[in-house]
Amino acid sequence: MTATAPTPSTARVRATALLPRLTLVLAALLAAFFAAATPASAHAALTASDPTDGAVVATAPAQITLSFSEGVAMNGDSIRVLDPQGKRVDTGELRDLCSGNIIRYGTALRPGLPDGTYTVAWQAISADSHPVSGAFTFSIGAPSETAVSLPSRTAGDGPVAVAYGIARYVAYAGFAVLVGAAAFILLCWRRGAAQRPMQKLVVRAWVALTVATLVMLLLRNPYTGSGNFSDAFDLAGLKAVLETKSGASLVSRLLLLGAAALFITVLFGSYARRHASNGSDGLDRSDSSDSSDSSGVSGVSEEDAKGESDLVFGLGIGGTVVAGGIAATWALSEHASTGIQPALAMPVDILHLLAVAAWLGGLTALLVALHKVPGIERTAIRRFSTVAFTSVLVLAGTGTYQAWRQVGSWSALTGTDYGRLLLIKIGLVAVVVAIAYTSRKWTSRLAEERTLDVSRETSPVTVAPAATAHADADADADADAADTGTTDTDTGTSDPRRAAQLARQSAARRTAREKQARDADPDRAGLRRSVLAEAGVAVVLLAVTTILTSTEPGRAAELEAGRGSTATAVPDRAVKVTLPFDTGGQNGKGSVRLQLDPGRVGANTLHVWAETPDGKPLDLPELKVSFTLEAKEIGPLPVLPERAAPGHWTASGVQLPLAGDWRIDVTIRTSDIDQTTVQKNVKIG
Repeated sequence: MTATAPTPSTARVRATALLPRLTLVLAALLAAFFAAATPASAHAALTASDPTDGAVVATAPAQITLSFSEGVAMNGDSIRVLDPQGKRVDTGELRDLCSGNIIRYGTALRPGLPDGTYTVAWQAISADSHPVSGAFTFSIGAPSETAVSLPSRTAGDGPVAVAYGIARYVAYAGFAVLVGAAAFILLCWRRGAAQRPMQKLVVRAWVALTVATLVMLLLRNPYTGSGNFSDAFDLAGLKAVLETKSGASLVSRLLLLGAAALFITVLFGSYARRHASNGSDGLDRSDSSDSSDSSGVSGVSEEDAKGESDLVFGLGIGGTVVAGGIAATWALSEHASTGIQPALAMPVDILHLLAVAAWLGGLTALLVALHKVPGIERTAIRRFSTVAFTSVLVLAGTGTYQAWRQVGSWSALTGTDYGRLLLIKIGLVAVVVAIAYTSRKWTSRLAEERTLDVSRETSPVTVAPAATAHADADADADADAADTGTTDTDTGTSDPRRAAQLARQSAARRTAREKQARDADPDRAGLRRSVLAEAGVAVVLLAVTTILTSTEPGRAAELEAGRGSTATAVPDRAVKVTLPFDTGGQNGKGSVRLQLDPGRVGANTLHVWAETPDGKPLDLPELKVSFTLEAKEIGPLPVLPERAAPGHWTASGVQLPLAGDWRIDVTIRTSDIDQTTVQKNVKIG
């Protein structure tokens, strides 16, 4: 007997079933691409050093100091100074020179160093868990040949960094799907707890997050250190990682994932069984048109209803605590934990992550339900529409605060990598919201059809569409058995292999007919297409969001650009610097040009010009200047220049008593409440 080929409808079912898998493959490819293509970016920027890069000093300095834009973790080997032959000449003792908002570390040099070119190599871990490293040279007396070559690999770069980055992508995606899908079941579609596709989705998300967290914990030591995979199982290095903030966060996440496993067990165990036994009619009781009578049509007693309500309440409270705790492991160890206003930024970041998960994770669950589960209730779709809308509002509020905190100025929004990525993210959010609006329109049309269906079900001469579909399916199944000459009784006595083959063919036909019935509904098909498009854009959005967490914030990047370079005084030539500013108020953006003549120890003449962005003079209500020699703890020495002309101030007799790396602070006030201070380092002497 020849085998029966799959029908065209069956082929279409299989092709459509591949769509969610293709979406996941696309997500993995995007994650791998971005992880490989994006260089690791340090979040703690080196803003100054003494001596500066390329400086030539007359005598050997007593110590080397490094200043950073935010807190860093360093040890005795973090700063290494090598002579021209490559021999280490520092004492290996780390000096903590931090004071207030100034983050500075140093190391002492051995006395009696000869002339020549010396190399300073440094490495640290920024407060937001990302490694940062660099190297520069300075010379004593005069430059010389050196056998030391500057390292080509920076911390957080190489194959280990790529693997660590991929694990971070997987962890974010796993968290979003785990939290979002569980919230979708409890808030929108409780019957989904008994559906196998939904169970697989949540469990796989939990596994992905757990495995990614373990990989990050093992790779943390080589990621911030040697860059070799072999150090992943170095017990001493692992112990050192566990003592850091990042290691403690990863371990805490693993412990919380253990609690999440208990939550999943209850959700898909006792709760799913209770719902399956009480909801045998195939409808969520919460979707019933007459929910006031819990013991009528559904046959559920008041005691059972109260027990289920208590179970849902417990799952909701426990799930919220666990989800918030897992989100806190990111907030306590990354961007939110450092910079300005960390006490406010961390809870805002937790809320932001939960809103992302509720939206994107719930969207993934809805997509799987639409493609894998026949007969998802329209009320579930309407409820998710409300959840998604609320999540978008929360994201808008928390995202605006985070953008202000990390970017800091309009110039950083367009002039830094972080700002440009943020603009891309905002554009993607706008696209997703536009698609979501289309999905809401399809949902509204489905709701209108639901009303018509209910009115038909109340008519004594009308058969409910769902019942008709099931009856047609049963009739088709009987017809299949009749066509093959095999009944349910026959299959028990005929050839087992043939019976199994017939069963598979019958199941394939039944699935094809169910899919054909779903496709015949244009509103439901339109909703599936819009949700699929929304999920596709959300994948790219998640990738961009993850890249943002590994990119130096715009505020720090501008600080590095403004303070990282040092203007060096040239004999008999004035020191000239230009500093952009933005007070944040109306007409508060512009630049100041300073000229210090002759730019040497002793008396100098200071000129300051303030200009608008288009180069026109800007007459400010107040302008103040001060000079600070931090190495000698001199200053700040205040200077109050006099107004010489609109947008031009001068001061004579500005005394700089010693040579060194002087910091110039310029305070600009554009109104009664709008004021800012910009800084620049200049070399004097």
